[in-house]
Amino acid sequence: MSASAKNNGIVTRFAPSPTGFLHIGGVRTALFNLLFARHHGGEFKLRIEDTDRARSTDAAIAAILDGMRWLNLDWDGETVYQFARQARHSEVAHQLLAGGHAYKCFATPQELEEMRAAQRAARQPMRYDGRWRDRDPSEAGPDAPFVIRLKAPHEGETVIEDKVQGRVTVQNSELDDMVLLRSDGTPTYMLAVVVDDHDMGVSHVIRGDDHLNNAFRQLQLIRALGWAEPVYAHIPLIHGADGAKLSKRHGALGVEAYRDELGILPEALENYLLRLGWGHGDDEIISRAQAIEWFTLEAVGRAPARFDAKKLESVNAHYIRAADDARLAALVAPRIAALLDRPLTDSDRQLLLRSIPELKPRAKDLNELAESALYLFRIRPLNLDEGAQKLLEGDGRRLLAQARNALGELPEWTAERLDSAVRGAAEAAGTGLGKVAQPLRAALTGQSKSPGIFDVLLQLGREESLGRMDDQL
Repeated sequence: MSASAKNNGIVTRFAPSPTGFLHIGGVRTALFNLLFARHHGGEFKLRIEDTDRARSTDAAIAAILDGMRWLNLDWDGETVYQFARQARHSEVAHQLLAGGHAYKCFATPQELEEMRAAQRAARQPMRYDGRWRDRDPSEAGPDAPFVIRLKAPHEGETVIEDKVQGRVTVQNSELDDMVLLRSDGTPTYMLAVVVDDHDMGVSHVIRGDDHLNNAFRQLQLIRALGWAEPVYAHIPLIHGADGAKLSKRHGALGVEAYRDELGILPEALENYLLRLGWGHGDDEIISRAQAIEWFTLEAVGRAPARFDAKKLESVNAHYIRAADDARLAALVAPRIAALLDRPLTDSDRQLLLRSIPELKPRAKDLNELAESALYLFRIRPLNLDEGAQKLLEGDGRRLLAQARNALGELPEWTAERLDSAVRGAAEAAGTGLGKVAQPLRAALTGQSKSPGIFDVLLQLGREESLGRMDDQL
């Protein structure tokens, strides 16, 4: 958690529900909130909305916190847990009741279902009809269960000047008297959100536009309480490449899947999500410092952004090329060990670190980087993949033998001498360097793709290189 931010009157929040993984839409919302707060020298806070006790899990909470930390989305102050604040939510509901801004509704579940059935039959919008709005509670009997409902205005309109959506209006006649406190005394989501935002000092509510309808109801509640109104900014949701709502088939995975399964770097995921629905000219690669300096809500588009897995891969490849070699080696070592089904030795790790500069330019994710390094640690004789086997067919083994003879006569195993020997073998065979390099690559790595052949020879060393060639001859 960050403790460096100064309030400056600007406070934003990210409020995930721990009923599932931290998905990329949530990450983008958190990122936008963080950047806006930091841009203005304000605070960014985290609230876990865990009031759905049946579906909220400790594992989901842990995954959210872990994902936030992995992405360096540092929040200010302690994490707020909504469920722990139920007494405060109840207090506010009773405050509204005492002030005449709310009332007790004694309608039974059966009565409410009959009301909805009649509205459905008449093809009317299904809303609470206000049957207890002006009735005397004594009509219900002393022990009758009740909910507390907001006495919402039914005349006029509610207007939101949204920083992304623009001016949005709803007629108050379209909104009913929402429940604030259930009959068992537990608060509803609407009440809890408004109270928590107020108590946390939230000045700007930046969230997905699927919450826009909630904002009208929440604003009525805020006005009934006489509290300061936050600035709203409702961000369009992320869609798949086909324009449909983002789902798992489009890549709507949990953050941990991008990290653990897909091998995406956190800075790459951040950069990609930043550019989904927000832009700064033609800039594609944007650092955190630049994003904080440039970020404004005015630059957030109104149209849904489209998720493009190929673009994410491209951005990730850029950040892999730019990443520190020691950091990459540490990240891919467990992946290599899993593929080999054995731990890496200290000498293995040193070899991996030396090889990263040649390996990373060809990898688009950590999985590819790990797979491309496997040849370094394979036990002789190598199992050749299908592509490598084809490279040794026809003239392949003859050309490999000529290269083996030339390399075996070298007095020193240096880049210059390796280059000269292989080129000499190609000239003696009357062919190009590539024709010799391909079967050589197959014998040395067991694959049809690898770093440059001279880098491979240097990394493996004389004894291992010649031994692998001999195995195939």
